[in-house]
Amino acid sequence: MITAGIDCGSQNTKGAILKDGKVLSFALVPTEFDADLAAQRVYEKALSDAGIKKEDVDRLIITGVGRDIIKWGDDSINEVGAAARGAKFALPETDTVIDMGADSCRVVRLNEDGTVMKYEVNDKCASGAGTFIEAMARALQITTEEMGDYSLRHTKELATNAQCVVFAESEVISLIHAKESREDIAYGVHMGIANRIASMIRRVGLTDHLTMIGGPAFNKGLVSCMSKVFGREITVPENNQYWSAVGAAIYGTEIQ
Repeated sequence: MITAGIDCGSQNTKGAILKDGKVLSFALVPTEFDADLAAQRVYEKALSDAGIKKEDVDRLIITGVGRDIIKWGDDSINEVGAAARGAKFALPETDTVIDMGADSCRVVRLNEDGTVMKYEVNDKCASGAGTFIEAMARALQITTEEMGDYSLRHTKELATNAQCVVFAESEVISLIHAKESREDIAYGVHMGIANRIASMIRRVGLTDHLTMIGGPAFNKGLVSCMSKVFGREITVPENNQYWSAVGAAIYGTEIQ
């Protein structure tokens, strides 16, 4: 059986093709201003990379914040269900999934069989997501990709508390004027995010096998801070940004 999943995020749209339980291809394109066009482009790329034709696909499932925009899929699944299935597929020992995207974060507690037990979603503010880190990186005049490395080189444990991007940026600028180092400020930003995610973890219950997926999981400084706050190792699977798309494709194998 061949299934496809498309995860339409606010920043990037990801695609995956599965055949008989094996991932054949991943694809990613920027979402930009047209989510439907981005989904078409990522689907074509994923099919091409897999060497599969559209008519060979049994089911195409859409997930992500743009799933309601894309009308040509066979079905859709919400972000929680897709993240749960994808993370469990990537790392079978997973019992809690931290799915962080550009604008929101989900913490999903799983049952032993991989079904969702409970979940928490932070989608009212970007304070626990990728765009928050991007804004703080701009204030520090470094790239988003550099934030993690700077954080890992910290020498002081600064605290940043503002959750609103505007107030947080003002806080970072104040720390710069106070002659604090970029390394220490970056660490403080990541610890602030980690503490906010920790409150979500506490509401679903702390477990032993935490898996983080989504673009911000590439940030080793953020992952390190989260591990410190949670008192648990945070595992990041390879190709971490694609597992919700894979989860959508897995859902395609389940429905009748």
